[in-house]
Amino acid sequence: MRPFGGAKKRIGLVPTMGALHDGHMALVRNSKAQNDLTVVTIFVNPTQFNTTEDLNNYPKSLDDDLALLGSAGVDIVFVPEVEEMYPHSAKVSIHFSGLDEILEGKYRPGHFSGVALIVAKLFHLVLPDTAYFGQKDLQQVSVIKQLVADLHFDVEIITVPSVREKDGLALSSRNRRLSASERAEAVILYQILAFAKTELLDGASWFDIKVKATSIISQNNLVRIEYLELVNCQDFTLASEVDSEIPQAICVAAYVGEIRLIDNVLLT
Repeated sequence: MRPFGGAKKRIGLVPTMGALHDGHMALVRNSKAQNDLTVVTIFVNPTQFNTTEDLNNYPKSLDDDLALLGSAGVDIVFVPEVEEMYPHSAKVSIHFSGLDEILEGKYRPGHFSGVALIVAKLFHLVLPDTAYFGQKDLQQVSVIKQLVADLHFDVEIITVPSVREKDGLALSSRNRRLSASERAEAVILYQILAFAKTELLDGASWFDIKVKATSIISQNNLVRIEYLELVNCQDFTLASEVDSEIPQAICVAAYVGEIRLIDNVLLT
């Protein structure tokens, strides 16, 4: 049985963890343009966090979020309690045959299982026609597309390009936790991605680019790189050279002070 108005209403879902910014609102705008009803969920999902400290420190601004969504004309906002989504400790885990063992999966073990679990729950509850995710979380989008394909969810996954500050820093809820000095240095992540993309498309080798980029970042005392990789977007396998036949991206993760940020740029 379809919720929210019957079979003739086309439903768009925007899953969030709150602390909304214009990146989230770009998802909302896309959903509103393509659907009859837009449902936004706000839920800080405990099963996708690797540490209790990170979970407890995740920024929360529910009143501001609700006001922002109201002014955007969102039809339904679903803000469940943890006890509603997890009435008992989750026993199910979901694995993705290698996709969850590299990059974010490698450094945040169990993260994508938690993401897939909550997204599957939301798909079952909302029964959307389309669901919207940001390009900044590119590997997460690949995981969710795999989840949809393998479990036959009748939902189209729409990837919306990353929204950036004027200096290039990708919008993220975690940016709120940066100090002024950390915020000033965080832009190096985008600068490194832009440098790497230009060098790659000009014919430089990925090995040389990675060495140069890593060296540049290492000179910044506030930034500690975790990974910088060229990936094939279809299956998120690591690549060592440009392949014009398939979509590729350069992905980075780093700690700026104690705050972990991720970003990526597409090659094509």
